[in-house]
Amino acid sequence: MNPIDTLLGLFSLGGPVVVILLVMSVLAFGVALYKLWQFSACGVGRHRVLSEALTAWDDGDRQRARARLAESRSYLAPLLGTAMNAPGQPGLEGRLDAEAGLALAGLERGFRFLDTVAQLAPLLGLFGTVLGMIEAFRSLQTAGTSVDPSLLAGGIWVALMTTAVGLAVAMPTSMILAWFESRTARERVFADKALRTVLAPAQSHA
Repeated sequence: MNPIDTLLGLFSLGGPVVVILLVMSVLAFGVALYKLWQFSACGVGRHRVLSEALTAWDDGDRQRARARLAESRSYLAPLLGTAMNAPGQPGLEGRLDAEAGLALAGLERGFRFLDTVAQLAPLLGLFGTVLGMIEAFRSLQTAGTSVDPSLLAGGIWVALMTTAVGLAVAMPTSMILAWFESRTARERVFADKALRTVLAPAQSHA
């Protein structure tokens, strides 16, 4: 069965709400894959070399700190390099904080979409269920005195399917978003500590 026939079958079974939910799930999956690639490319959570550079800088070993920093592939390395090469520059701390915030905002791009999917999917599923129940009871009323219990049961089954699909889309999306947000929160703490270490090291001598 080709994808078009599959979509038509879902449309006839669950109505347009199921199709909308499936489209939302595909988009959410695509955003999640992109964020995983972005986090990997930026070195999120992988700061071993950067931490060694910060430790050397804090101990006063400027040469080793710069050498280790040059080996780091973290997105924070350019910011820390600027801080190391221009110590005491007026307004440097505020500018670096702004640039770090901008970098972290880039990591958070797409979170709002995932949050929208996680919140909207159950509501769409419930909406589809209400529409399905209305249709089921309308069919029951049309049948008049010759009521077939299977007619009502079948309508309810189809109606409840939209709620199930909505929850199936919302729950993994919410879990993925929570994981991304926790990683970003840890990055924010690390970035703040790294900048403060470079700007105010324990060993201030060169």
